[in-house]
Amino acid sequence: MNQQTKDQIAPVLGRVPSGVFILVAGDGAGQQTGLLASWLQQASFEPPQITIAVNKSRYLTDWLKAGSPITVNQVSKGDSVLFKHFGRGFEPDADAFTGVETTTAENGLPLLMAAMASMEGTIVSQMEAGDHVIYLADITAAKAFKDAAEFDPQVHVRKNGFNY
Repeated sequence: MNQQTKDQIAPVLGRVPSGVFILVAGDGAGQQTGLLASWLQQASFEPPQITIAVNKSRYLTDWLKAGSPITVNQVSKGDSVLFKHFGRGFEPDADAFTGVETTTAENGLPLLMAAMASMEGTIVSQMEAGDHVIYLADITAAKAFKDAAEFDPQVHVRKNGFNY
């Protein structure tokens, strides 16, 4: 793609709004981490499913396989604590949850109490998408940490459609 075309696409593509979530996963051997994710979308009503895009450069892609449990924690508008804490990323051996209040989901992974709501799920499949991997996950449980009528989700709009 030439630069002129990229310059035309960048501001338009970047304005596609997305929610802000913290994806939590484990390596299957006891290590767990959280990752700021904004490319997440409901994909199916029945069964309830979502898609999550993760940059291929993130080590979490090694942990996410068919059958892997996950939690997805939705960030509230104006929340800077979860956004800042998980936005910087963590090394695989770091405790990503130090200083963050959690409770344990049915699948054994952390749910973030400061989130607006959390969902539990299982990775069903994945597909390559350029520099990202798109995961399809079944949602098996959900927990609201405040009244759903009060939900005001954080929305992320980028200035440029070619980077975060």
